[in-house]
Amino acid sequence: MPNTTLLSETRQALAARLADARAGTDHLFSILTPEALYERPIPERHRLIFYLGHLEAFDWNLARQVFGMESFQPEFDKLFAFGIDPIGGGLPNEPKSDWPPAAAVRSYNERARRRIDEALRDSRPPRGGNDLDEILHMAIEHRLMHAETLAYLFHQLPYEAKIAPGGVNAPSPTGEVRLRAAPVPAGTATLGRARERGGFGWDNEFDAHRVEVPAFSIDSQKVSNGRFLEFVRDRGYEDRRHWSDAAWDWKEREGFRHPHFWRARDGAWTYVGMFAEVPMPLDAPVYVSHAEASAFARWAGGALPTEAQYHRAAYGTPEGREREYPWGSEAPSPRHGNFDMKLWDPTRLGAFPDGDSAFGISELVGNGWEWTSSVFAPFDGFRAHPLYEGYSANFFDGQHFVQKGASPRTAACMLRRSFRNWFQPHYRYVYAGFRLTHP
Repeated sequence: MPNTTLLSETRQALAARLADARAGTDHLFSILTPEALYERPIPERHRLIFYLGHLEAFDWNLARQVFGMESFQPEFDKLFAFGIDPIGGGLPNEPKSDWPPAAAVRSYNERARRRIDEALRDSRPPRGGNDLDEILHMAIEHRLMHAETLAYLFHQLPYEAKIAPGGVNAPSPTGEVRLRAAPVPAGTATLGRARERGGFGWDNEFDAHRVEVPAFSIDSQKVSNGRFLEFVRDRGYEDRRHWSDAAWDWKEREGFRHPHFWRARDGAWTYVGMFAEVPMPLDAPVYVSHAEASAFARWAGGALPTEAQYHRAAYGTPEGREREYPWGSEAPSPRHGNFDMKLWDPTRLGAFPDGDSAFGISELVGNGWEWTSSVFAPFDGFRAHPLYEGYSANFFDGQHFVQKGASPRTAACMLRRSFRNWFQPHYRYVYAGFRLTHP
């Protein structure tokens, strides 16, 4: 960790947050057996050894640009620079032997951290007028995003490849959740973040703009496993009417008939948790792809909310003002929801009433991202960040959909109102659920 006595108060806080984020991802890798580092638990992604190097390479490649430092291992700088967009092009198929030994990657990581910390400790001014605080924010949040990515990657591994830490939660079956349609009156939703407001945001969060949202109603809870089970039992995966052409072709090609985290065992359904397979928790949120959520919506006679409808339901109030979080202005805490990496798996729906929105809608933040019907696209005033030009712009292709909210493994700093997540519609591994809107 850098010597924070030589840093400004703001810089000290950011350096401490970076150290905490590093410790968090180091802990994540500690739950893997050594052999698991070279597995590819999701076919569309790199082997896990890539992510061990990528977190440090991202920080180091940023630092090299802004401090003008010479590379000490350029082949690793390049090898670990960029990941793979899920379901984009052909599947990677290189053998394990193409990747360097874990010891060599860890040595690179240690040296990169040391060089970065030295530059911070020396209070070296960044080149080109770059804002060092903003760069530290980028490094911290990039790492924390990948901490969530690592969680769902590790989730796909067999249990013998993981060492469960203490205090692990596992969802347990209870009763069905009470559901109602919550009316949301017409009003204005503010999307995005105003540049003049200050504070950190990724490029796709800018600029702030207001959208008039007509009145609608929305489910008070996310769709539960129990409710989605009705769709499965009604042969929803086999009824062509519920699926778009592309989604049907994908589903038939892959050959699945239920959500990815479910298993059929001896006539009963189980849920595949991070560290244990358990009886199906009917009152926990279902995690599915956008295509599956859309098919359910057609079957149920509802629709996925737009990004603006989500904002209105989550942050709006009957009197017209908007909140920073669904529950108000208080900083996120464990009583507000299942987020910030406290738990590994989803909890029962409705367990956090203190996190309800002004319209009495539960868990709009936490316990699973929420799919919207909005295609991921730039807001007016978008400008790609010069140090990471492809962060958002590479995905403005009409093939990705906006997610809002947060999952159990989403860091608290990314619960801000303007934060946007996105994925392709045929990606089943993320901790993403949904709820329906109604006219």
